Amino acid sequence: MVFPDAPVLARPSTGPALPDAPVDFTEAWLRNRRLSAHTRDAYRRDIAGWLAWCAGQELDPLRVSFLHVNEYARALESTVGARTGRPLTPATVARKLSALSSWYDFLVKLRAVDANPVAGADRPRVDRDHSATVGLTPEQVDALLAAAEAENGPTATRNRAAIALLADLGLRVGELVSLDVSDLGAERGHRSVRFVGKGGKPRRRALTPGTAYAVDAYLTQRAAAQGVPVPDLTGALLVTTTGARLDRHSVFRLVRRLARAAGIPAWEKLSPHSLRHAFATTARAEGVPLEDVQDAMGHADPRTTRRYDRDRHNLDRDPAYVIWAARSRRRG
Repeated sequence: MVFPDAPVLARPSTGPALPDAPVDFTEAWLRNRRLSAHTRDAYRRDIAGWLAWCAGQELDPLRVSFLHVNEYARALESTVGARTGRPLTPATVARKLSALSSWYDFLVKLRAVDANPVAGADRPRVDRDHSATVGLTPEQVDALLAAAEAENGPTATRNRAAIALLADLGLRVGELVSLDVSDLGAERGHRSVRFVGKGGKPRRRALTPGTAYAVDAYLTQRAAAQGVPVPDLTGALLVTTTGARLDRHSVFRLVRRLARAAGIPAWEKLSPHSLRHAFATTARAEGVPLEDVQDAMGHADPRTTRRYDRDRHNLDRDPAYVIWAARSRRRG
């Protein structure tokens, strides 16, 4: 990505000639990966931030070392987030460096650089057993849903459908707002929804009866307002009053407004991810196997799912008891 105030990227002295300048490495890198639109935008911002920092330091991004990446990481750690008003978390810094590392891996493959400078950098340690998301208890989720049910107005049915999809399916907010009407379907007796998850992976989930009812009620009202049958609806599943696709910021505001109406403490710190967090913790507390929760949430690494299991250190679940009981049965 080339910025007006950034120095022209110098080409390395070795390797084949690159395409004619200006070279948009970032867009070429993104086109080379299967990513959701939300992830693509986040990666663009991550690389833009790095290139802007390099420009400010008068560094050529194609000639930096791991020492420069370390310096950038320390700068990130002291950066105050515009939304939170607090320094960036280690997880956020680690994610930005991960995106940067992938970008440089791509440049290595193009032979634009000899080595990935992020590979030798000192990345923040992220505790996989800790989630910074403010969670919700099952009772608080019930209260949030009840607050949505109590609403009236032109967007009430849409809001109920959005909250139901977040609560019952544990969708990421990017997955929610990317849904189209055509993603709804039915498979072997199940109402279902298909979407592209994190990493560009196609996924499908079952709609619970409550969620299916909320979605149907919303689409019925929307079709009546447009004067068309429900099957003729097209485009985004969740839309604004002007017909535009609902965006992630609107969903953030919706969750907090309903949480405040429901009297949930710390409502101003909640996010759509709080409902995803609650989905996972409640599923594990209700005895849903870890692998099933992992599949439902689209986690590539089971360790990511395990951090939502609040009860995993409970001694009642120590496998030693299961082994002992099985031995006793064999002896009996």
